Amino acid sequence: MVNAGDRAPDFSLESDSGKTVGLADFPGKTVVLYFYPKDDTPGCTREAQAFSAALRAFAEAGAVVLGVSRDSVERHRKFRDKYDLGVTLLSDPDLAAHNAYGVYGEKSMYGKKVMGTIRSTFIIGPDRAVKHAFSAVKVDGHADEVLALVRGGGGREAPPAPGARAPAKSAAKAPAKSAAKAPAKSAAKAPAKTR
Repeated sequence: MVNAGDRAPDFSLESDSGKTVGLADFPGKTVVLYFYPKDDTPGCTREAQAFSAALRAFAEAGAVVLGVSRDSVERHRKFRDKYDLGVTLLSDPDLAAHNAYGVYGEKSMYGKKVMGTIRSTFIIGPDRAVKHAFSAVKVDGHADEVLALVRGGGGREAPPAPGARAPAKSAAKAPAKSAAKAPAKSAAKAPAKTR
């Protein structure tokens, strides 16, 4: 698999809008390239919806988001329209990009070894170096984590430790906990501190 620090392999894939898309189409932009197994399946749908919901925030951070699977362009269109997705979906039926990024191989599914797409995400900087690489992605919280890394400079931070998958969620929860405890300890002082 392509790792952080590697040069991102270029690709030329057809999108759900019928255009041919490659890294050269996004000069000066950070590219979030995510590979997923199959359109209109539960995990892949949640992932596409999460990235679509965050598209404006990614754009404000100077990034574009591209989803890649083996599905046909026609299937991508149906998937996009069914869920009103905003993320660009790329078709890779011949596994050219999958193989270039090392995301097609043996994986475990329901206790069985099968060949397929290993759900993976790459944050590629404007210099076309891979800033951060995720393998065997867990869907929930992933788009938020990727956005936090893009906002922080494309993932220059150390990779997250296992079990620390969604810093954006835990960061959001922390103030609520401390705010809830503050009034019990010193109700009079809490408002002064927050102002």
